[in-house]
Amino acid sequence: MFKRHIKSILEKALARSRVILLNGARQVGKTTLVKELVKDKNYTYITFDDELTYLTAKGNISGFISNIKKPVIFDEVQRLPELFLAIKQDVDQNQEPGRYLLTGSANPLLIPRLGDSLAGRMEVIDLMPLSQGEINGKKESFIDAAFNKYVCKTPNISLSKEELYKKIIAGGYPSVYSLNTEDRDAWMRNYLNLILQRDIRDLAQIEKLTELPNLLKILSSRASNLLNIAEVAREIKLETKTVHRYLALLETIFLINLQLPWSTNITQKFIKSPKMYLVDSGLLAYLLDTNIQRALDNSTHMGKIVENFVVGELKKQATWSTIMPNIYHCRTTVGMEVDIVLEDRSGNIVCIEVKSSENVGSDDFKGLKYLQEKVKDKFIMGIVLYAGSLMLPFSKDLYMMPIHSLWEDAWEQKT
Repeated sequence: MFKRHIKSILEKALARSRVILLNGARQVGKTTLVKELVKDKNYTYITFDDELTYLTAKGNISGFISNIKKPVIFDEVQRLPELFLAIKQDVDQNQEPGRYLLTGSANPLLIPRLGDSLAGRMEVIDLMPLSQGEINGKKESFIDAAFNKYVCKTPNISLSKEELYKKIIAGGYPSVYSLNTEDRDAWMRNYLNLILQRDIRDLAQIEKLTELPNLLKILSSRASNLLNIAEVAREIKLETKTVHRYLALLETIFLINLQLPWSTNITQKFIKSPKMYLVDSGLLAYLLDTNIQRALDNSTHMGKIVENFVVGELKKQATWSTIMPNIYHCRTTVGMEVDIVLEDRSGNIVCIEVKSSENVGSDDFKGLKYLQEKVKDKFIMGIVLYAGSLMLPFSKDLYMMPIHSLWEDAWEQKT
């Protein structure tokens, strides 16, 4: 069993909040985590993936809630949205913390009828696929180290490009990490079928359900790039408003993430479109039909898969980081861009460029230097993450570091 880094955060939430929702994509380990968390406590466990339980509860929500022994775990609550109002009524009468521990494979904050149901009563915690640190049994501190001006020492044991690519293509779903390529592909295929055929139907009655796999393929080919909905609509031959709706659903069920643009009050204009990523680099590699051999044979897809992987690792680390930064991208109207901008609550930024190759040139620092000059003292550090093994300084507060420094724990402070 993998040790999840947000476990301690979840424990603290149980001690202070009446309702806790552990949110995340299917098969990222939510049920395993909550069961392990309360194994020595007297929690009732109910899953709405069980059809009889689902139909029983749906037939009489208030009676169902009244008769269930508390505290209780409700698994896959997105299947029964009526549950949220009944829980609200119950916790208004019963104030003890940890009364309801919920898991959900759809984000209630993105579902209009659910978003405000438990405002002020429910604490939402995100669980993503396994981070590389969780796989390796260590807690990563890349984000906190960077904001405190620490840089990764060159590791004693280097990670070859092939070894790195294998990790990226494997992704972070606990169930598939140890599978071979054939079995992993079968798992991914069944996983997508379950989500697109069942979870989407639970959330919305939509026309042309058969178009969703094709849409996901198109989005995968555009991963790690600016999202142009009009172009996607033309390619799939659907109305723009329909594509908007489908994208919202895919985001709600945690298949895609939209990374908002960063900007400030400096003179250069910034592009306002979001960038789009998939929730897992392994899922993206599957959809792009990229295995390790194709990756090493200079697959045109590896650049976007590697960037998707890095963004995913940073999103995971942000859930337990003391900094808890917002994560953006940056692109100006004249083409200057930075793949990732991490911004803390004081407006300080750490900027990151991602390279899938083993070589770094001065051009790779152009976007970082641009933001460094523009934001001045708010610029903490600029980093080019690449597929090589050396940590080297480029100039003041600008460094090249191996991608695997994301989960290294050997750091030294730079003044």
